[in-house]
Amino acid sequence: MIRGAIEAPSSVLVPPNSEQTHVTVLLDEAVAALDVRPDGTYIDCTFGRGGHSKKILSQLGPNGRLFAIDRDLAAIATGEAIEDVRFQIAHLHFSEINQLAAKYQLSRVDGILMDLGISSPQVDEGDRGFSFRFDGPLDMRMDQTRGETVAELLATISEKKLGEVIKNYGEERFAKQVARAIIKERNDGGAISTTGQLAKIVADAIPKIEPGKNPATRTFQALRIYANQELEELSIILPKCLDLLAEGGRLVVISFHSLEDRVVKRFIKSEADRDHLPSNFPVKAKDLPQPRLESVGKAIKPSEQEVKSNPRARSAVMRVAVRMATP
Repeated sequence: MIRGAIEAPSSVLVPPNSEQTHVTVLLDEAVAALDVRPDGTYIDCTFGRGGHSKKILSQLGPNGRLFAIDRDLAAIATGEAIEDVRFQIAHLHFSEINQLAAKYQLSRVDGILMDLGISSPQVDEGDRGFSFRFDGPLDMRMDQTRGETVAELLATISEKKLGEVIKNYGEERFAKQVARAIIKERNDGGAISTTGQLAKIVADAIPKIEPGKNPATRTFQALRIYANQELEELSIILPKCLDLLAEGGRLVVISFHSLEDRVVKRFIKSEADRDHLPSNFPVKAKDLPQPRLESVGKAIKPSEQEVKSNPRARSAVMRVAVRMATP
């Protein structure tokens, strides 16, 4: 599994049956950061193809427990094939972590892992619609049981809103030109229903192409993030993780672009520094709001060796925090 997969530079559509090796990013570092106790209880919020989960299970004793979440049915099928009484997997969006906790009566857990973004199998299967390298249906839903496809979204969205999505979620400087071209194609009677069609519209609309980067990269990223409400999901789950973590419990989050990392970084900082009063405010130290999280070390990035062997890992950033005791 490769979360947050970055497309290889290419303007050529590749047959959808091409195979890719699925490699878990920051595997050893992430599990080490969880500081797994043999009898602990852990949640893997993004099971994917199970790389992190399998490593966690290898470190748990007979009384340890691991619960996993994923919204992709293919990931659920992979997880259900694991025959281990210590392991359970649920088909949920990770913002629904409370449903998992309620079902299995989890009041506190010792660690929560999130490996954000898109997984390699999703990118490498053309019929999922995530990749501009394959000419497949323009879907992009991580959970294909609910929500609008990107094709459906593009059929109704306004030009102004589309431009905002591409600019804010894709950080595309030619967002207005791209949005205008997409809406023109739609208004001229051309339903935008395939990834190849969208990639061509975007490429034709961008006046200046970055060397080594497909011009559709940022637009595809933006539409995927927007369609799956990825940043909203992240903002919802982080406070829920805080409520679920036991004292000393670890929160480990791997993100793959600056938008995700910014949300995680700000959340940890806000919970680590809860004293927003002026320095001369007349209040005793013991009465000040106490920090609920403490950042553990600096942000961790993949080693040069990992990036060399797995280029899709190059944008990964891992942040770790520990749950503090609160009165």
